[in-house]
Amino acid sequence: MEPCEKEQQTSPAAGQEPGGDEERGHFFSDLMDIAEAGVLTVFIFLLVFIFLIRRVTVDGGSMNPTLIDKDQILILMSLYEPKNGQIVVLDDKVSAVFWDEEQTQVAEKDGSDMVLVKRLIAKGGQTIDIDASQGTVKVDGVLLDEPYIADPTTVDDGAFHYPMTVPEGYIFVMGDNRLYSMDSRSPHVALIPESEILGTALLRYDRDKDLRTKWTERFDFLF
Repeated sequence: MEPCEKEQQTSPAAGQEPGGDEERGHFFSDLMDIAEAGVLTVFIFLLVFIFLIRRVTVDGGSMNPTLIDKDQILILMSLYEPKNGQIVVLDDKVSAVFWDEEQTQVAEKDGSDMVLVKRLIAKGGQTIDIDASQGTVKVDGVLLDEPYIADPTTVDDGAFHYPMTVPEGYIFVMGDNRLYSMDSRSPHVALIPESEILGTALLRYDRDKDLRTKWTERFDFLF
C-alpha cells in the first residue's frame, strides 16, 4: 500500500493574522452596502421633497391665529382628496360664481392669480349655511365646531345667499380670521375648482422668534 500524501498546509506570512484579508473584505463590503443604502435614502427623500412636498410662505393674516404672516408651511401635493376642516393651499387662477338667482348655473371667471391658504369648509354636493347675525356656520345642517377661528363668522361679503349647495367639482373655503379674510364669502374668491388645490398643509415651521412666546411654537402639525 502506498503511503497517502499529506495535505500541504500553508502558513500565514509573517505579521499576517489568519483570516485578516477575509475580515477586511467583509468590512468593506458592509461599508459599501451602508453607503448604497444611504445614497438610496437620500435619493428617495429628494424625490419625495421635489415631487410630493412643497414649501409655502403664508402671506397676510387671513389665517390668524392658526397661521400668521410669514409662517412657513410644508404641504403634501394633491395625491388624495382633502377633508373638510383641513387647511388647503390653492392656486387661485380660476374661481366661479352663480349667474342665476336659484344658484344652480355656474359661471367661471379669472381668479386672483395668487396662492391662497384657507380652510376647507364644504365640498361639492354639500350645503353650507352661514348665519352672519348669529355668527354660525352649518354644513349639511350640522353646526360646525370651530375652535381654530379668531372670531365668530359675522361677516358675509355677498357672494351667495344661504343656504347654498356647493356644485360638484368645487369647494368652499374660509380663513380662520373670519372678520378679515377674503375667501369664498366674497365674489372676488367665491367657489374654487378642485383642480386648483395644490395640496394640504402638513406642518408649520420657522415662525419668527419675535412672535413666539415659547420655543414649542416654532413648529406645529396642521393635519
